[in-house]
Amino acid sequence: MIQRIQSVFLLLLALAMLSVLFLPIWSKFDPASQQTVVLTATQLAFEKPAAGPPAPPVSSWPIAALAAASAAVALLEIFQFRNRFNQLKLGMVNFLLIVGTIGAGFYYSGVGEQMLNIKMPGVFQAGFYLPTLALLLNLLASRLIRRDERLVRSMDRLR
Repeated sequence: MIQRIQSVFLLLLALAMLSVLFLPIWSKFDPASQQTVVLTATQLAFEKPAAGPPAPPVSSWPIAALAAASAAVALLEIFQFRNRFNQLKLGMVNFLLIVGTIGAGFYYSGVGEQMLNIKMPGVFQAGFYLPTLALLLNLLASRLIRRDERLVRSMDRLR
């Protein structure tokens, strides 16, 4: 059924991964040159470039693609409530997509570190921590789906 608690967890997971598309993931500010580099799900670019020709933005579309795919899989997983085995398989796929999103965020933040003063560290923003929350929600949903499957199998033994 759609009103199960794991469906709520999966809906929150989808919302968290969609939020990654709109929130900044990482930023770095250099007080000496007054420049700021910001990583979003679609690009890594200077927010406040220095005087002169600005550096071209670096496309970070893999983050957006992985986050959108994860949200879509979570929504599909909600409506597979009649087939718990499919839900568990989709949960594993979603786990890989979320880990890929986190990995892509690390990779592009490393690229951003090289764009500005290397001695100044960058700061991870809310968009970086939301996939970690989504990973936890995915784990909880999978655990509850597995528990439902065990309950149904135990009832089948009693018949």
